[in-house]
Amino acid sequence: MNVELVVLDMAGTTVRDDGAVEAAFSAALEAVGVPADSPEREDVDAYVRDTMGQSKIEVFRALFPAEGVAEKANRVFESAFASRAIEVAEPLPGAEEAIDKLRAQGRRVCLSTGFSARTRDALLARLGWTELADLVVCPADAGGRGRPFPDMVLTAVLRLGITDVRAVAVAGDTGFDMLTGRRAGASVAAGVLTGAHDEATLRAHGATHVLGSVAELPGVLER
Repeated sequence: MNVELVVLDMAGTTVRDDGAVEAAFSAALEAVGVPADSPEREDVDAYVRDTMGQSKIEVFRALFPAEGVAEKANRVFESAFASRAIEVAEPLPGAEEAIDKLRAQGRRVCLSTGFSARTRDALLARLGWTELADLVVCPADAGGRGRPFPDMVLTAVLRLGITDVRAVAVAGDTGFDMLTGRRAGASVAAGVLTGAHDEATLRAHGATHVLGSVAELPGVLER
């Protein structure tokens, strides 16, 4: 089936954040009483690594079920990430060219992120990407649920008038990107090795392809 829509993750897939995500998680954990030297920090850090790609508020809700704690952690995370990302974020090599090639092939392109709308917009402005893709979505655009739910991909399908969910390719650097694509019915779930997870993790979560970077994707879809 011809791929009509390509949904691309941002941080780790199309965007290099130079450690901004990890630094923001650290700031958030400090803010809710889990400093780097606390006994539980190693387990918490492992959970954060394993759930990279998932909606950040869902990660914090799983870690901190007490009322208000997850929301506080998420606010600190978003603020810390936005401040650092504005300084350091840049396109991963070949990302902009890949998006241009995909659109030149006649495909629609949607960027997706688990960040808030405010952080998403700050990141797009930093990169000069406000007009790069056909659509950019975050959990708030899809009813509030981020990865691994299929909602952001399906929102893009609806907004861009795609004829069939099988005519979708999803690309990302985490297992949750792969799981999201498969749950949404995408025929291609392409993992890239420029971010959080390795090939084994990407395959275990349903990757149909594993690529060195997103720069390879236009060629894969063209073939």
